[in-house]
Amino acid sequence: MLENEAHEVRLARDGQDGFLTYLAFGADVVITDIQMPERDGLELMKLIRTCDPLVNAIYISCDLDRYGSLLEDERVRYRACLLQKPFSMGELLELLSQFTN
Repeated sequence: MLENEAHEVRLARDGQDGFLTYLAFGADVVITDIQMPERDGLELMKLIRTCDPLVNAIYISCDLDRYGSLLEDERVRYRACLLQKPFSMGELLELLSQFTN
């Protein structure tokens, strides 16, 4: 769906693959689920930020409250966005527009 909106997309199976994909291709925005195998989304972004502290992130989860203080720190320090599952394509595109305009 994002490719149909003229976004270039790279997919990863899990947090470890996500980091390797970032190293290979880079990204302006990383959209990551928080709960993933190998490395969770917070660990993934911590690793990515060792390469690029200013990379933008959108965290998605069905239970954002569970990660409250960690996500609040991400929002304050890095302007990270949060997206509660289930979400609409419109909600995702609105968040992406904050980083691409």
